[in-house]
Amino acid sequence: MARAPAGSVPGVPRFPVLYWPIKLLVAEPLVTAVFRPWVRGLENVPSEGPAVLASNHLSAADTVLLPTVVRRRVTFIAKADLFRGEGLRGRLTAGLMHGIGQLPVDRSGGRASSAAIDSAVAVLRGGDLFGIYPEGTRSPDGRLYRGRTGVARIALRSGAPVVPVAMVGTEDLLPSGRLLPKVRRVGVVIGEPLDFSRYAGREDDQLVVRSVTDEVMAAIQALSRQEYVDVYAERSRLRSELSRGTGVPEPPSTAAGGPGGRAAPTGDTPGPDDAHG
Repeated sequence: MARAPAGSVPGVPRFPVLYWPIKLLVAEPLVTAVFRPWVRGLENVPSEGPAVLASNHLSAADTVLLPTVVRRRVTFIAKADLFRGEGLRGRLTAGLMHGIGQLPVDRSGGRASSAAIDSAVAVLRGGDLFGIYPEGTRSPDGRLYRGRTGVARIALRSGAPVVPVAMVGTEDLLPSGRLLPKVRRVGVVIGEPLDFSRYAGREDDQLVVRSVTDEVMAAIQALSRQEYVDVYAERSRLRSELSRGTGVPEPPSTAAGGPGGRAAPTGDTPGPDDAHG
């Protein structure tokens, strides 16, 4: 795969000058000392070349934890609003996002979504790691929700393998709405890379992209042992908010065995005793 010229990714600085200082001098020492993360399967992250790290998403802490335990730089997408904040806090946040080389994404859909995929593919064609949460948002209740197909489109267009990742326990570390994290041990489980080269050139085939997405989600579920819900997490969150606002009972979410009709994985949620690497 040809390596893209440095600085060719729209919206990303050629040299993200803050990434390594923050990772090595702040994030790694602090996270390691306070939260003692355990890791299983770190050897499954390629030592070089492109790969998509596709993870479940339980907490805002996930985006700090994964780059902390992975030795290579990981580029994520982030809400475009974070790159154009107003006031002192907004400007500091925007500077941080640019400084660590994250990708702005407009969530309005259509051409904006296509532009985000183009940027992700450019990162991968540059030989780097790209991180994505296929659920599209944080899980509202700790369960695993239906994956959006962006992960499949990125993988098929770039030709990069997809490495499934499971965050374990981070929903209790920094629950939604909490400013300060709880001190507790959390973990990361990294699975073997998934190769979708058999579908090369079929990124516009809706059946293929859904099948690839479901395969990625099934691999994540096998690592995390989460209960799977076959609806989008954002839709579930909106239904909950509507129920709270109107007083009308929320219809129950339909839990499924696994993505794409697969059987649910068996076994306990992984823990520190399973870790190595």
